[in-house]
Amino acid sequence: MENKQSMRTQNYISVLALTMMNVTMIAGIGNDVQQSFYGLSAVTYFAIGAICFFIPTALVTAELATGWGNRGGIFRWVGEGLGRGWALTCLLILWFQTMINFGMGMPSFAATIMFYTPNYDAAVKFAQHPQHEILIMTGFIILYWILTFIATKGVKAFANIAKYGVIVGTLIPLIAMIVLTAVWLVEGHKPAILMTPKGLIPKWNGMSTLALAAGVFFSYTGIDMNAAHIKQLKKPEKDFPKAMFISMILAFIIFVVGTVIIAMIVPEKQINVIYTLNTVFHVLGSTIGMPWLYMVLVWACLCNLLANVITNMAGPSFMLGQAGGSGFLPNWFQQKNKHSMPAHLMYTQIAGMTIIAYLVKMIPNVEGFVIMLTQTITVLYMLYYILMFITFLKLRHDQPNRPRSFRVPGGKVGAWIIALMGLISSVFAIILAIYPPAQVKAEVGSPFIYVSVIIILVLVILGICLLLYQLSKKHTDWVDPNNKFSPFTWEIEGLDKPGKVNSNVPTSVMSRDQNPMGMPIKRRYSPDQQVSEKEFEEAEENELPRQDS
Repeated sequence: MENKQSMRTQNYISVLALTMMNVTMIAGIGNDVQQSFYGLSAVTYFAIGAICFFIPTALVTAELATGWGNRGGIFRWVGEGLGRGWALTCLLILWFQTMINFGMGMPSFAATIMFYTPNYDAAVKFAQHPQHEILIMTGFIILYWILTFIATKGVKAFANIAKYGVIVGTLIPLIAMIVLTAVWLVEGHKPAILMTPKGLIPKWNGMSTLALAAGVFFSYTGIDMNAAHIKQLKKPEKDFPKAMFISMILAFIIFVVGTVIIAMIVPEKQINVIYTLNTVFHVLGSTIGMPWLYMVLVWACLCNLLANVITNMAGPSFMLGQAGGSGFLPNWFQQKNKHSMPAHLMYTQIAGMTIIAYLVKMIPNVEGFVIMLTQTITVLYMLYYILMFITFLKLRHDQPNRPRSFRVPGGKVGAWIIALMGLISSVFAIILAIYPPAQVKAEVGSPFIYVSVIIILVLVILGICLLLYQLSKKHTDWVDPNNKFSPFTWEIEGLDKPGKVNSNVPTSVMSRDQNPMGMPIKRRYSPDQQVSEKEFEEAEENELPRQDS
C-alpha cells in the first residue's frame, strides 16, 4: 500500500505543468494577423470565443477524460457515445486537417522567401508578385519530407527540436513585440486603431465582415489533447478546472497582445495575411535602428515551423495508426517501423500535403488560397467538436452511473447549458467559415468558387471516412491481435451499439485483462452490473497515474 502511494506521488503533475502544456498547445501569434482586421474589437471576439467555446470544451473534456480514460482520447469518447464509425471520423479529421494545414502553408513560404534576407523592400515586392514559386515551394516541400523522415525515428529523435522550437519561435517574438511596441509608443507614434473603450465594440457591416471571426474559435482548439493527463493531477476535480482557467487567461493574453499590436501598427487596408507580421517587426525594429529585425523573426519562426511540422506529422498519424490496429485501417497503413512509428501512414500524409501545395496554381492569388483552406480546416475541426459535445450529452444519458472524478458543474441543467454553448459556437463558426468574407472575395475569384471548394473538400473527406469505415467492417483481417486499444464498454457489455446502461463499473475495471479491441471479449459485464463502494475504492487504488497515459 505504501509503495502504491509513493508511485502515485511520484507521477503526479502540477497545475502549473498542465497549464503550460495547454498554453503551448493552443496559444501562438500565427493566427493574430487574420484577427487584426478587427482592430481593438478583436479583444471582444477573443473574449466571446473563450467564454462560448474554450470553457465548454475544457469542462466537457475534463468529464470525458475522467470517465473514459483509456487510451484513445476523443476516439475513445466518441466511440463510447456514438459508435466506431464516428470515432474513426474524428481521428481522420485530425489527420486530414494536419495535411491541409501544412499543404496550404507551402505557397505562403514560397511567397515570403525573400524575408530571409535583410532587403525588406525587395521581400515585399516579391511577396506581392512572386516568381519561380514552384521551384521555391519544392525546396520547402523537400524540407518537410526530411522532417517527416526524422519524425519516423521516434519521439527521442525530435523531442529537443520540438521543445526549443516553440520557445524560440513563439515566446521570444511575442516578448520582443511587447517591448518594442512600448518603445514605439513612447517615441510618439499613433496607433492605427481607436484605442478607447468604444473600439472594443465590433462594427456590423453584414455577415461578410464576420466571416474571418471563425478563426477566433479555431484559435482555441486543441485543449482536448491534454485531457488525458487529468488523472495525473493530485486533485483532478479541483486542479483541472484551475489549470483550464489559468490556461484560458494566458492564451487570451497571448492572442490579444499579438493581435492588438499588429492592428496598432499596420492600418487595416494594408494588412496582408502572408507577410504583415514581418511588416510589424520591420516597423518596430526601425524604432531602435534595427529595421532588419524582421529577418530575425523569420528565422525564429522557422524554428517554430520545424517544431510544429515534426510533432504534427507524428501525432495524428501515431494515434490513427494505433486505432488502425483495432481493425480500421488496411494492414499496410498499420505497419510500424523499428521505432514503433507508423511510417507508411506518415509518408502518405506528407504525400497528400505535397499534392495540396501544388494545387496553388489553380488559384489566382496565394492569399485567397491560404484563407480558403484555413476556413476548410475550421469547418472540419468544428465538426470534430460538434461530435464531442453530442457525445458528452449522450454519455450523460446512456451511462449516467459510470464513475467520473470530475463532472461539469450544475447537474443536468449545467451539462446542457455548457454543451449547447459549445454546439452553438461550433455551428456558428462553420457558418462564418463558409460565408464568403468581404476581404477575400476578389482573391478567390468569386463567392461561388469559395463556397463550392470548401463544401466539396469537406464532403470528400467525410466520404473517405465513411468508405473506410464500411470497408473495415468487411475486413476482419485488418485487426492486429496485439493492438493497444481496449474494447468499448458497450462491446464488453454485449451491446451491438452504444445504448442505455445502468452499470457503475469503472471503465478501467471493465477493460482490465481484456483482449484488445477487435478481438473476442474475454470477460463479459452486465449492462446493469454494480460494484460496491469497497470494490470501487480498490479499483481506484489499482489505477496508478502514468506519464505516458
